[in-house]
Amino acid sequence: VQLQASGGGLVQAGGSLRLSCTASGRTSSTYALGWFRQAPGKEREFVAAISRSSTTITYADSVKGRFTISRDNAKNTVYLQMNSLKPEDTAVYYCVSDINTTSLQRRGAYWGQGTQVTVSS
Repeated sequence: VQLQASGGGLVQAGGSLRLSCTASGRTSSTYALGWFRQAPGKEREFVAAISRSSTTITYADSVKGRFTISRDNAKNTVYLQMNSLKPEDTAVYYCVSDINTTSLQRRGAYWGQGTQVTVSS
C-alpha cells in the first residue's frame, strides 16, 4: 500500500485544516486508514482511524470532538477534518494503513510521508 498525504499548512489557533491521503496498491481499498502525528521532541501518537466500511471509527482523547475522520472508497482517500486547532496540535501528520483499526492503532503497517501542520498562538 502506498500513501500520499496532503493538506498541511500554517493556521492560527481556533482555525481549521483538512488533510487528505490517497491510498494505492493491491489492498488499499480493503484496509483501514488513519492518522498518526509526531510533534518535535515527542513520540509518534495515534490520532484517528476508520475501517474500510466506515463502521468503526476511533479517536485519540486529545482530538475527540474537534477532529473528524472520513473516507471515500471510490477515491481510495481518507480525510481528517481538524477544527478548533490548538498550538499543541502542531506536528507532522502521517497517513497510515493496516488490516483493521485495531492493528492500525497499535502499530500501522504502512506509512506515508508526513505533512506538516503548524498552529500558531
